This record gives sequence, structure tokens and C-alpha cells, in this order.
Amino acid sequence: MPESLMDKIVSLCKRRGFIFQGSEIYGGLANTWDYGPYGVELKNNLKKAWWKSNVQERNDILGMDCAILMHSRVWEASGHVHNFFDLKSDCKNCKKRFKSADLKDPSACPECGGQLTDARPFNLMFKTYQGPVEESGNEVYLRPETAQGMFVNFLNILDSRHPKLPFGLAQIGKSFRNEITPGNFTFRTREFEQMEIEYFVNPQDAPQALEAWIQNRFNWYLALGIKNENLRKRQHGHDELAHYAHACMDVEYNFPFGWAELEGIANRADYDLKQHAQYSAKDLQYFDDTRKEKFYPYIIEPSGGVDRAVLAFLVDAYTEEKVNPSTKLRIDGEQSRTIKEDNRIVLKLNRELAPVKAAVLPLLRNRPEIVELAKNISVDLKKSFAAVYDDTGSIGKLYRRQDEVGTLYCVTVDVQTLEDQQVTVRDRDTMQQERISIDRLKEYFIDKLF
Repeated sequence: MPESLMDKIVSLCKRRGFIFQGSEIYGGLANTWDYGPYGVELKNNLKKAWWKSNVQERNDILGMDCAILMHSRVWEASGHVHNFFDLKSDCKNCKKRFKSADLKDPSACPECGGQLTDARPFNLMFKTYQGPVEESGNEVYLRPETAQGMFVNFLNILDSRHPKLPFGLAQIGKSFRNEITPGNFTFRTREFEQMEIEYFVNPQDAPQALEAWIQNRFNWYLALGIKNENLRKRQHGHDELAHYAHACMDVEYNFPFGWAELEGIANRADYDLKQHAQYSAKDLQYFDDTRKEKFYPYIIEPSGGVDRAVLAFLVDAYTEEKVNPSTKLRIDGEQSRTIKEDNRIVLKLNRELAPVKAAVLPLLRNRPEIVELAKNISVDLKKSFAAVYDDTGSIGKLYRRQDEVGTLYCVTVDVQTLEDQQVTVRDRDTMQQERISIDRLKEYFIDKLF
């Protein structure tokens, strides 16, 4: 059976240090994943791009970083304690648990054919205890979403920053849901990271604000390199809407396992502020000093998953190419080596997202003067952007390795460099090479990257 695209992505992530199975040496813990050296750089670059677009380049959104542990009353007010559950059934034979909605036959286990228990509600929040004694009065939950931290700080923001409507709060942070996960690599996990905005508007402006945010978020993925044919919008039907939502649109990506949600943009109306006002006995209304009236703003919420976005960008960038150019690099004196480049795997990641912008490679590892110069060049480049030094293989293998992690440029130091102080710069996408003087190398890259 030919290897599937998802199998190739998983293999690449393990082989090149993007993503590893959590607790792997102990047999792994299901649906937990650790980001390796290249994976964490890609993930951080994605979050930086989101923060830059939504906070740094706008005048109407403020950033926050709220605590994961919150007062238990927060989750009562939000409805999570009473409404945040799935119906699940257990197999009496193999003891596995299944989400009832996913079962074709509610009486038979899809794994072993054993008898299933009747469906019963299962709350999706992780419960823990605050303090040294496990008592019901000390129960707290790991947050299932980042949104509530921004809602409960609404009054603090009004009092400290005095923003005028419309304005938003933005946050990137971890959330936790104790749900049965269907796999599909990092698409759905119990521990995940969210990029969320709570945008407060006058109720009469909510429909227009929702449409504007839908288009804004759709275009953001396109601008970072997602292919247009792999992206679509899907309107939620009335039977799909959360109990608080007036409307919701998903931005979906065509993953190897099918179309699935990348980000949801919802009109949450005034449900959240009203609930927290009731449970906290605090006035969370906004005072419009122009109209001299108080009201609860409506909330437009663009909410995307960091981990599934990383997966989408990896899938979209993965490319297998058949090529046949060659590179001539000076070895010694008049002698030169031709590096043939036939077939390659390359991650064509956007320049903002690429984990490494430039890799500095010595052509000959047994020439100390070449190695030293290459290391010095990499140290200098690191001061301005993400650069690496690598001498752990032949030059052809090093090119292939850098292609697979999406490195934008390879800088090769050869014998001729010692004579003319020029290096060979190879472009990832075109595979074209040009000789660049070392003293203008940083200027060359800054012009290309920024």
C-alpha cells in the first residue's frame, strides 16, 4: 500500500525534529505531542505572525495572558459545568470508551464487537484540586478555552485602558479538554493552544463586524501561503450553533483526512458578559458617553487552534519534486565538485513561518579554515534572524536536509571563499545559486526576508 500524505508528514516531523510522540520512551501517551527544535520554531513563528497581524498592527486590540486556573464560579457562569459534555459509551469487553455520536452501531464496540454500555454524559473539563487537601470546596478546572479569562477582565480593561467600542482583547494560550480524540496526528488533542480574539461591538454593528472578521481571518491564512483551493468557509446550521451563539462561520482546511475546522468566527452576542455580571454581582455594562447609555456589548470571537494551524501549514507546504539541476562548488585549486540534485522533498513554507532562514554549510569538513569561517558567518547571521550551522553530512545531503525543514537559503563556504571572500547562496524554491560577498551577506538576506 502506498504511503499516505499524512504518513509522510508524520514521518518527516519525527525524522527532522518537528514533532515527537509524547513520552515516547515509555510507550507514548495517546494524543500528546512534543515539539522538537524545528517544530517549536515553526509554532513560535506562527504565533508571532498572528500577534503581529492582530495586536501590533492594529489600534483597536489589546493583548492579554490570563491564568489557566480560574475560580470555579467562572465555569458555572459560562455554562461549562452544566453544558460542556459529550455522550459516551464504554465497551464491557475491551474497556475502551467511545463518543456516542461517532458510533454507527450504538450497541456494538467498533474495535472488538463487544457490548457497549448505555450512553451517559461525560464532562470534558479536567478537574484538579487547589491546596494540599482534596476536598470538594477546593475543586478547580484546567480551562477548556482561553475566552473566559478575557471576559472576566472586561471591567479591568475598561478601568485601566478606557477603550472605545469597537475594541478587542487577544490571547494565545493553552487549553485542556478531556475528550475522546480521533487521532489525525496533532489535529485534535486534549492539551492544545488557542489563538483567540474577543471583539466587543455595539449590538447593532455585530453582523457587519462578524462578516469583516470572517474575511480578515480567511485572508490571513492565504497571505501566509495556504493554497486557495485548500481553504473554504462553512456556515454553521442552527442545529450546530453553541447555546450562546447567534451565528458562526468556520474557516476549513482540506486536510489529508478531509475538510475540517481551522478556525471558527462566532457572534457570541452578550451572553458571556451578562452571565458573569449575574454570577459575580458586578456591573459589566459598557457606558457609551456619546449616546449616554449603558449596554452589554456583543462579542465577535475569532478562535483558531495553533496546533491544527501548524499541521495545515506543514501539509500545504509539503512538496515532492523531480529536478535535475547541478551545482558546481570549488574544492581546491582548479578542481570543482558537481552536486547533482535529482529528487527532493521540500517544505515550501512562507518566509515568515520557515523555522530557519539560512543554513551555513562548509563544503569540506576536514579543512579547519573553512569550518571556522562558516561558523563565524553563522554566528553573525544569528544576530539578525534564525540561522544554523551544519556540517554533519556531505553537501548534497545537507541541501536535502535543509529542503525538508523548509530552510529558505543555504550558504556554502568552499575553498574559493578563502580566496575571494564570497560564498554560494542557494535559494530553496528556485534552487538557483549566486555568489555573494561575505561583507554584504547580511544586507542581502535582510533585503530578501524583511
